[in-house]
Amino acid sequence: MAWTGFVRCKRSILAILCLLSSVLCPLSPVFAEGIVMHKAEARFSDGSYQLSADFDISFNFVVEQALTRGVSLYFINEFTLTRPRWYWMDEVVAQSEQTIKLSYNSLTRQYRITRGSLFQNFAGMDEALNSIKHQSAPIQAELFKKKDTSYIASVRMHLDVTQLPKPLQVNALTGNDWNLDSDWYRWIMRPDAAVH
Repeated sequence: MAWTGFVRCKRSILAILCLLSSVLCPLSPVFAEGIVMHKAEARFSDGSYQLSADFDISFNFVVEQALTRGVSLYFINEFTLTRPRWYWMDEVVAQSEQTIKLSYNSLTRQYRITRGSLFQNFAGMDEALNSIKHQSAPIQAELFKKKDTSYIASVRMHLDVTQLPKPLQVNALTGNDWNLDSDWYRWIMRPDAAVH
C-alpha cells in the first residue's frame, strides 16, 4: 500500500515538472535579450598584452523598433586592470573605454557602426551586431611592474542611456526595456600567463 502511494506521488511530481518545463521553455528567448559575456581573455604578443572579450547581444522589440526608426544606440565597452593591495585600495594599472555607435539609415536601409571617426556600413542588423560583439584593448607589458603578482582584469559592455533622446531616457529609467548591460566580468591574470 505504501509503495503504490509512493509511485503515485512520484508520478504527480513528474507530471508537475513536465508541465512547468513546457510552460517555461517557450519563455527562454525572453531571458536571452540583452548583453551577456561569452568569453574574455588576455594574451601576450609583440611585447604587450591584448585584452579581448566576446559578447552575445540581442535586442528586445522596443530597442529594435527604436533603432529602425532612427534612434542611434551608443555602447560603451570598458576594460580595467587592477593590482590588489591588502594594505590599501586596489591600484588601477590600466583603464580604457571605447564608445561604439550603432545607427540605421532608412533611405539606404543600412546599419552603420561608428568608432571615433571610422565607420562601416552593413546590410543587416545581425552583421552589424557581429561587428560589435568582439572588443579588444592593448595593455603595455611595462605596466606589470611586479611579475610575481596576480592582477584582476575586468570587462563590461553596456548601452549608454544618457545618449538616448530625452523621452526615451525617462522610459529607460522607469522600465527594463533599455537595460542592456553585461555587468562586470572579472578574472585573475598573471604577467607570465593569462588566466580566463
